[in-house]
Amino acid sequence: QVQLVESGGGSVQPGGSLRLSCAASGFPFSVYNMSWYRRRPGKERELVATATSAGKSTNYADSVKGRFTISRDNNKNTVDLQMNNLKPEDTAVYYCALPGYSGRYYWGQGTRVTVSS
Repeated sequence: QVQLVESGGGSVQPGGSLRLSCAASGFPFSVYNMSWYRRRPGKERELVATATSAGKSTNYADSVKGRFTISRDNNKNTVDLQMNNLKPEDTAVYYCALPGYSGRYYWGQGTRVTVSS
């Protein structure tokens, strides 16, 4: 079955960096786009970044452009999110997502990121 396991969350001061990683299994990873979403306190879950199947194209939410980078390794079945210059408003639970496999989304369990001084 599909499994998405995130790691790398934690607490950091504003301006700091974190790298999230998602280990995927149970489906042909290299064929599917992969995304990172987040749910900020009191808000709906929102799309942060997407990498296409071969990793040659990426898309970002305006709020993270220039600060976050999504990357994937199709040999290791992992997708990472490098987050730089973090801001308090980036505080959220971050989710790895597989959109559109067998007609549905799959989600990881989430990893918490807290940006605070």
